[in-house]
Amino acid sequence: MSKYDDIINLSRPKSKYPNISDASRAAQFSPFAALIGYDEQIKETARITDKRIYIDDDLIEILNNKLNYIDQNIKSNPVVVITYFIEDVKKDGGKYITKEIVIKKIDKINQLIICKDGGKIQIADIIDISSPIFNKLDSYFQ
Repeated sequence: MSKYDDIINLSRPKSKYPNISDASRAAQFSPFAALIGYDEQIKETARITDKRIYIDDDLIEILNNKLNYIDQNIKSNPVVVITYFIEDVKKDGGKYITKEIVIKKIDKINQLIICKDGGKIQIADIIDISSPIFNKLDSYFQ
């Protein structure tokens, strides 16, 4: 008589827990993120930002002339296309945005352009302003 003769032909005991599917069972052994946030950090590091362009005094003068002209004609609700820099909050650099806006007000004290849609643009961040209202005055802005 062998050691296990008394139990070898017994039926398998029934568990008090219900059977789980193979998918659920596999989920117990799925890989886990040992370094939480590592994938996001890698993506953030790989994200490319633009460097700020520093403009010269000649371009600053042209932009100031355009802003003054817009300010003098603010009642006509001038539509302008502005290219400006937005600083990235997570890393050095940022991105340039070109946006068509209707200017509501130019706040010379706080150096802001206030748009009809409620947006605000720092004048120091602007690198280009274009509009059909400048077409007849191109020599003035060159």
